[in-house]
Amino acid sequence: MEFDRIHFYTEDAAVSRDRFVSKLGFQSTTGYSNSHTHTEVVNSGNICFVLSSPLTPASPVASWLKLHPPGIADVGFRVKNIELAIARAAAEGAKVLEPIQKDLKVGGSFKRAKIAGWGDLSHTLIERIGENLLPPNSPELPLFTKIDHVVLNVETGDLDSAVNWYQKILGFQPQQNFDIQTEKSALRSRVMVHAEGGVQLPINESASPNSQIQEFLDANQGPGIQHMALQTDRIVGVVADLRSRGLPFLPVPSTYYSELQQRQHYLPADWPEIADSQVLVDWQKETPEAMLLQIFTQPIFAEPTFFFEIIERRVTLVNGKQVQAGGFGAGNFRALFEAIEREQMKRGSLKND
Repeated sequence: MEFDRIHFYTEDAAVSRDRFVSKLGFQSTTGYSNSHTHTEVVNSGNICFVLSSPLTPASPVASWLKLHPPGIADVGFRVKNIELAIARAAAEGAKVLEPIQKDLKVGGSFKRAKIAGWGDLSHTLIERIGENLLPPNSPELPLFTKIDHVVLNVETGDLDSAVNWYQKILGFQPQQNFDIQTEKSALRSRVMVHAEGGVQLPINESASPNSQIQEFLDANQGPGIQHMALQTDRIVGVVADLRSRGLPFLPVPSTYYSELQQRQHYLPADWPEIADSQVLVDWQKETPEAMLLQIFTQPIFAEPTFFFEIIERRVTLVNGKQVQAGGFGAGNFRALFEAIEREQMKRGSLKND
C-alpha cells in the first residue's frame, strides 16, 4: 500500500491551487467541473493533491463544508489488489461508499472504490494498471519526493477504537506509542504502519482539555487529518525556497539549538544552516549521521486545523548497509508541542499561567 491522491475540500479550488503553486512550489496539472463541483489537480514529484470546491449546494463538497472548515476529506491509498482490499474491508464492517469501477485512460487504466473512514473522512482505494500516476514534471527539480506520513486526530477516548478500525479494515499494524506531556498540555499517539509499502498513519488523541489536539477537534468540529509530512532530501534549501515564497513556519527559539548542541557530540557539517533554518533535529545515539530533520508550517487555512510538516530522513552506512532515519522525531516532540503552544497562546486558546 502507498499513498495515492489526497483530496482537499475547499471553498475555492482555484484559489487553493494558486496557493499550493505559489507557496509550496506545486505544479498545476489540470482542472475540470461538473454540474455542482469544480476541481483542480496539483502535483510535486510523485505527490498529487486534488482540490475541490462547490459550485452549487448540491455538491458533496458543500455538504462537507457545512460540517467542517476546509481540509482533507479523502486520503487515497494505492493497493495491489482492489477486489481483495474491498472484500476484506466490507467483511470487517466498512461502509462502501462507491463500489469498484474501472476507468480507462490513454497509456493505462485503474480501478477504484471508496469506503467511509474515521469520522467524516473517506478512503479511496486505487489499483493502477500500466499507468503513470502523474504527467511528466517540468525541468525544475520538485521540492518534495513523497508523502512521508499523514496524521489523524480523534476524540478523547477513541484512540484504541480508531487503531482497531484501521487494523481490521485496512490492515495497518500499531508500531509505536507516544505519550507527550509538556507543562501545559498532553496527548497520546499511536503510530500505524502498513506492512505492504510502509504507509505510516499516526493517530492522536488529547490527554488534556487544552491540548493542540483538542484545539484542532474544536476548530474542525470533530476528528480529521491534522497534518501531512512531505519528504525531501534537501530540507535546508527547500525551507529557504518556501520562506522566500512567503510560507510561514512555526518559530523555534535559539535556545533549542544551544541546548541540543550541549547534549550531542555529533554535529553535521551543515549545522549552522540547520539552526538558521529553525529546523528541528533528532538522531539515534548509535547512528547520529542518520538524522531526522523536521519543520512545521503554520495552519494553511483560516482555522487552526491543517498544517504541513517538511521532513528529511538522512542516510548513513552501517556495516556496509544504508540506514535511514526512522521514527517521527520523538526527541523533538516536546520542542514541537511547546512551539505549537506558543501559537495557541497567541490565539488565546491556551492560557499562559
